Amino acid sequence: MKDNIVLRRGVEADLPQVLALIRELAEYERAPEAVTNTLTAMQRDGFGPAPIFSFFVLENQEAEIIGLALFYTAYSTWKGRMLYLEDLVVTEAARRGGFGRLLFDAVVAEARATGAVRLKWQVLDWNESAIGFYKKLGANIESEWLNGNLDDAQLARYEVAPAAEVAATPAGRNQL
Repeated sequence: MKDNIVLRRGVEADLPQVLALIRELAEYERAPEAVTNTLTAMQRDGFGPAPIFSFFVLENQEAEIIGLALFYTAYSTWKGRMLYLEDLVVTEAARRGGFGRLLFDAVVAEARATGAVRLKWQVLDWNESAIGFYKKLGANIESEWLNGNLDDAQLARYEVAPAAEVAATPAGRNQL
């Protein structure tokens, strides 16, 4: 690999450095206050009894993580299994070295290995360097879909129908 860089699947011990990279990305995206995730939550969600995300890292010879690609399995009702790339980040000092491409390649390989028929991600409309990167890789950058979100406060205030509340309980999830 380039300059003794190691590409590998992430492990639980990587999470402190991964969270630091996520915070670096939030600074770059002008939203540092938006990161409310914690190491404890990432340990539970990535390495607990029902992991919901996975990731690849790039590690330099000093065992510092300089790149991250965090992804999870999603599902398209029209297409089937897909992989969603939540974040692709390379530390500022290591950018323009081909490391983003290496991480993206790993996610594409994961999509193929898991039978995904689509790989999706988001990119901010002002991030011209990222848009250029993805276009260079042959990706379609869509402009017709708008993102919908409910944040934690909105989720808490949302009035759920009683039948939906029951269906979402563990007993309701186990009914066939």
